[in-house]
Formats: sequence, C-alpha cells, structure tokens
Amino acid sequence: MGRGVRVNQAAYVIAVRALCEFTAKQGDLDLRFTPAPTALEGIAGHAMVASRRDAAYEKEVSLSGRYGPLLVRGRADGYDPALNRLEEIKTFRGSLERMPDNHRHLHWAQVRIYGHLLCQARNLPGLQLALVYYDIGKQQETLLTEHATAACLQQFFEEQCSRFLAWAEQEMAHRAARDAQLTALRFPHADFRPGQRILAEAVYKGASSGRCLLAQAPTGIGKTIGSLFPLLKATPGQALDKIFFLSAKTPGRALALEATARIKQSAAGLPLRVLELVARDKACEHPDKACHGDSCPLAQGFYDRLPQARSAAIVSGAMDKEGLRQVAAAHRVCPYYLSQELVRWSDVIVGDYNYYFDLSAMLYGLASANQWRVGVLVDEAHNMIERARKMYSAEMEQAGFKAVRQAAPPALKRALDRVNRQWNALYKEQEAEYQRYEDLPDGFIQALQQAVADITDYMVDHPAALDSDLQRFYFDAMHFTRIAELFDSHSLFDITRRGAHGATLCLRNIVPASFLAPRFAAAHSATLFSATLNPWHFYSKILGMPDNTAWLDVPSPFTADQLSVQLVAGISTRFQHRERSLAPIVDLVARQYREQPGNYLTFFSSYDYLEKVAAMFAARYPDIPLWQQARRMDEREREQFLARFTDTSQGVGFAVLGGAFAEGIDLPGARLIGAFIATLGLPQVNPVNEQIMLQMERTFGQGYDCTYLYPGLQKVVQAAGRVIRTERDRGVVYLIDDRFARQKVRQLLPAWWQLGS
Repeated sequence: MGRGVRVNQAAYVIAVRALCEFTAKQGDLDLRFTPAPTALEGIAGHAMVASRRDAAYEKEVSLSGRYGPLLVRGRADGYDPALNRLEEIKTFRGSLERMPDNHRHLHWAQVRIYGHLLCQARNLPGLQLALVYYDIGKQQETLLTEHATAACLQQFFEEQCSRFLAWAEQEMAHRAARDAQLTALRFPHADFRPGQRILAEAVYKGASSGRCLLAQAPTGIGKTIGSLFPLLKATPGQALDKIFFLSAKTPGRALALEATARIKQSAAGLPLRVLELVARDKACEHPDKACHGDSCPLAQGFYDRLPQARSAAIVSGAMDKEGLRQVAAAHRVCPYYLSQELVRWSDVIVGDYNYYFDLSAMLYGLASANQWRVGVLVDEAHNMIERARKMYSAEMEQAGFKAVRQAAPPALKRALDRVNRQWNALYKEQEAEYQRYEDLPDGFIQALQQAVADITDYMVDHPAALDSDLQRFYFDAMHFTRIAELFDSHSLFDITRRGAHGATLCLRNIVPASFLAPRFAAAHSATLFSATLNPWHFYSKILGMPDNTAWLDVPSPFTADQLSVQLVAGISTRFQHRERSLAPIVDLVARQYREQPGNYLTFFSSYDYLEKVAAMFAARYPDIPLWQQARRMDEREREQFLARFTDTSQGVGFAVLGGAFAEGIDLPGARLIGAFIATLGLPQVNPVNEQIMLQMERTFGQGYDCTYLYPGLQKVVQAAGRVIRTERDRGVVYLIDDRFARQKVRQLLPAWWQLGS
C-alpha cells in the first residue's frame, strides 16, 4: 500500500508523517541544491536538543489514534510536561529564511497531528506546540510556538483524516479485490512450457515458506512469467504488499511488463497496478532545466496537481514509462517524481537492481520504513555480482579534481589544496602503474572529509554559486568517504597512476555479501533466477543469501538434436594467437553460412578482435550480408541492429561477448539459427583482476575459477542461449578455442549439450 501505510484486518494503518505528506504537501517541487544534514547529523541534532531539556523531558513519545477505519500512529520527538509543550525537531543548515513555505506548512501539520494524539492519550485540554529548528552548523535552536486547544487539534486531525479517508477506503477495496482475483488466478497460457512448471512451483513454495530461492533455468522456457505468476498467486496467502521485479537491463524490464500485461489480459478486470521505474535522465521532459518551480514548469505547483495526476494514473492503470508520460503531461507534473509517488500505491514495481540493492536504495528504504511484506524477483541474476560490486565501490580521479581545484572559489582553496597534497603523497613512492595497499589512506580521507564540510558550508552561504564540476566532486567525495567508513576485508584499496593526470584512487568491493544480506533478510522471500548460476554455492555465498536458501536446477526442455554444439579445438583465440585465428574463423563462418543460409551471430572478446574479423570477412566474402555492433551504441542503434534479424533475412551479425546482444534478447525461429563464440570470455588478465583473484582465493578458495573461469563461461552459455528459444527451434553453436576441450571447462557447460568436433 502507501508510504507509512499498512492494511491489516482491524484497520488501515498510516504513519503521521505519511498522512501529512498526503494531505498537507502543497506548492512546488523544489530540489535546488541545499546541503541537508546527513542522517547521522540529524540523529545527533535531535540528541543535542533533547540533552538541553530537563530530566522530566520525554523523548520519542509513541502515540496513536483512530478515525473510522484509520489507525494513525507515530513518535513525537519530545514532550516537556513542565511546560506542557510538544516539540517537533527539524535539523537544517544555513539560513532558516530560505526554507520553502511548503516545508514549514508540512512541519506544522505533523506537530498538530501529534498534538491531538497526545491530548487524546493524556486527556489534556490543550498544549503548546513547538517547531524546533536546529542549525547543525551553528548548533543553535530557533523555536516557533503556538498554543492550541484539544478541540482545535481534534478538528485539524479529523480534517486531515477525512481528506485521506476516501483514498484509504479505495485502497482497502483495491486490496480486497486484488487478492480475491489473484486467489482465483489461472496461468495465462494453455499450459506451462517444459521446465516452466518446475520453476513456478519452486517460486510459490519459496514464497509460502518465506525462503529465498536460487534458480538456474535454461533460456527460452519463460522464466519471467514463470516467476511472476506464482508470486502473484502467493500474494494473498502471504499478505504481500508488493512485488519488486528487478533486472539489470532494459530488455528484462520490458519482458516483465509484457508478462504482467499478459496476466492481466487473461484475467479480465484484475486490478493489478504495475509500475515501471526508469532513470531520471530517461524520464525528464526538460533536461535543460533545474528541478524547482522557478526553472521547470513541471515542478511549479507540482504538489498542488499531484493528487489529480496520482488518481488518473491509478485509474488508467497505464504506469509504464509511456503511460506515465502521458498522464504527467495531461496534469503538467514531472513524470519521474510522479513515478516515485506511485511506488506507494502499486502492486508490482519493475525496475533496475539499484532500486533495491544499492547503498541508498529507494525501494529497500521504503519497504523497511513501512514494514512492507515484499516478494523480490531478480532477473538474469548472474549479473548481480558485478553490479553489486560497483554499487559498493568508490573512485576518485585526480585529473578531474585538478580542474575543480583551479576553478574553486577562494574560500575553498585551502581545503582543496590539502586534499591535493595528501593525494600526491599517496603515490609519491609508487613505481608501478597499479598497486594495492593494505591500509586506507587516513590522511587523505580526513582531508576529503574536511573539504566536504567546507564545501557544504560554502554552498549554504552561496546557494546560487554552484559549479557543476564542483558539485560532481562534492558528491564523489561524499560517496568515497562513506564507502571508506564501510571498508573491510570484503574490499580492497588501490591506486592507479595516470602519468601527467595524477592518480585514480579506488575503494573496490570484491565480495558484496555483507551489504546484500540485509536486503534479502528484509524481503519476505527473494528468487534469483538465470540460465547461468553454476556453481550455485559460489553465487549464494558471494551475494550474501541466507543459509537456508533453496537451490533449483531446472532440467532443460531442449534436446541435443535441437542444438548442434561443435567444438573447434584447432583454433586458439588467446591474445597472442589472435592474428593467426582471423582467417580460420572467417572461413568457418562463411562455410557454415554457405551450407545453411540464414541469420547468425558471431561473438568476440573485444571490439578490436571483432573489427579485424569483420573487415577480413567483408573483404573475402562480400556477397554475404554482415552488420556489426559498434562501440557505445545508443538504444535506437541497438534496436536497428536487432531489426536486421527477421524471419526472412539472411546474414551474419558481429557482436561482443557479454555485451548488449549476448544476453537478454529473444530471436526465436528463423530470426537466429546459429552462433559462433570465438572466446572463452575470460576477463582480461591485468593487475586489478589478479588482486581480485587473490582476494577470492582467501575468501572462497578457487580464486582463478571465481575470477576468470566462472564469469567467462557464464557469458559463453548466455550467448549460446540466444539460438534455441522454443521447443521448435533448431540451430548450431560453434565453440572456437582449444580450451573448450578441457574437462574442467566442459563440466561447466550445460549437461544437455553434446559436444561434437
């Protein structure tokens, strides 16, 4: 349900803050840069204010009250019985006069609601209400007070509740109708695909028992709908509030939206609200404007128009990117921030991994704060390791910092100069280009923390003087210091010299388990699924999944006669043998194409390798159509590449293994009849990966396998999986490299493959 909201059999429970945000928020959306106190600073500020009160002062007073089916509850910051004063404490930086009026309006609403609940709980005829604004920098309080009678506060409370009540009753009715229809929901197809039922049953059992599941299932069996359907079926019985479907790439999210649409079509009238979350830069209608009412017309009066836009989106049910864009345009609100609001009122949320798993994940934060019971589905979960590592890593580049330092205002020169001196000292004695260090650079981090503090103070006093490069450095520095506070044996610190450009510092996470474990613990159940999760215990441990996580390896519904897997052991694709491999690969591809014309994909370990083979292929066989993946293709260019693969076309596409066309794309039937994989996909041997290997060896053993072999063969199997998508498909895959003949490598390939030569 909604933010701070939970439905139970007795009442519709809503937090005081959530009630006020729904009924009392008004005016502009205003995201102008104001260095707000951090969460820790806010806690410290509350504690400081409380320490200045006398011994009878009551902190964090739990309060609740009823209004019809509503149960409103929360914790008031403090109550002074001697003064009969209820306090709401707000921390801030800078000038209080710059605080927008709509913020103050919201704060008064909160303290008045708490005031009513306190009067009701203690039978008070009235009391003094106080907003205590505490300046973190100056450590000074500004006190705004008003006296209110219990009768006035009750009237205010009832007005706010009555404004929310119709929405609450609508939400209760929606929940009841949703659960009733999900209980009776039938699978949207005539039958399950082979292997799909096994997956669906495991997902349902996992949700029913509140356990996590790691599921390896072949490409082409319909994992998306095979996981969404059973979790929706389990929703009523497990009282799930929401389902989060998380994917690493856009195609995965598109499949989830298609699956939910199919489910809704199969069950006429199913009131299932499905929301797509997209990045701000992809949703923004005015990228040249800032997010506040003085700049962007969609931010001006945003909260005044939000109720109508919210209702329209809910009624229409069109909450994918395009649907939200249309609703937002009709009501002149920002589509991105409309989508953020709709998370509270949606049943299924489809988005990127980072919305639940990263350091400041919105979905995780909301689920924890509101005690939502959520089911989490993680698509193409083999991507989780690298994505999670990036989430919990931080990097500082000196080249960009030099420009920031030169252009910085005089007030910041001293702090930035100190950062630069500490930075230079770190690698003064470093002879190698790359080096790992056992200890964190405490002097540098302290200098960085001081620079962050000084920039914060400067921005408070000069809010209009924000330079984009300085702001980028500021956020990077805050992230670096935050990751430094979390540094442990799961990460490493390294320095890479960049010649005249100075050095790059990296806090590099290797094992994200300790960061992800709380995310899995917070979910009622979580299912991670992919075609390549072998060996499963490695994925389970490195991702921090619970000890009782279930494992499922769905047998392939495909047979060896559907896919001819040819081992080409006479060619080496190692870097030192690349030039010798070009002609044999070109001739092999052409020969297969001559024997069976159709659509093929060839995969290589790098763009350089791809371009050399493609150039030779075009020169030797100009009559065979070819198209190739280019560096940094945008979404439109990727769509054009895939559009070349039709049921009637013929030709050879050249792509990079592990790239956009090696997984997550669906080319059934004649759209793709074969693939050539000219590499084991092993990550490059370089100093960074060698250090990762050492770290993995210490943590798990089998450092080489964990760092190189498992990730490489995962890419190979994903790429090969593009060929066979349905029970009727037929195709061929060529594995080009002598190392594919090794027993250890063959054991990690799908069991149903029969390698020929």
